[in-house]
Amino acid sequence: QVQLVESGGGAVQAGGSLKLSCAASAYAIRYYYMGWFRPAAGKGRERVASITPAGTTSYAGSGEGRFSISKDNAKNTMYLQIHSLIPEDTAMYYCAADPNQTKLWLESARYWGQGTQVTVSS
Repeated sequence: QVQLVESGGGAVQAGGSLKLSCAASAYAIRYYYMGWFRPAAGKGRERVASITPAGTTSYAGSGEGRFSISKDNAKNTMYLQIHSLIPEDTAMYYCAADPNQTKLWLESARYWGQGTQVTVSS
């Protein structure tokens, strides 16, 4: 069983930055594909960014430019740095993990956290 625990969300003004954290098990952070997701109108959750076990990063359309995903294997933690926040970034952000990249990208990951809320005011 893999547990994922997000933290770091909060209320910020537009233009600010936040760094979200996802604490995971040592095995998951090293060997699973992991990513950050948020709800999207009409499609459940959308992938914002993802990272492979080797550390290769990938960003979906909404995550390009202002989002940066990373992980620290020694701390068993994955991060999502968000710069230049806009009100449209307001959402619950979830981390997810799966041994299979395709399942992760299709929002069908086996493991999900409970989410951390980001609220951006204009």
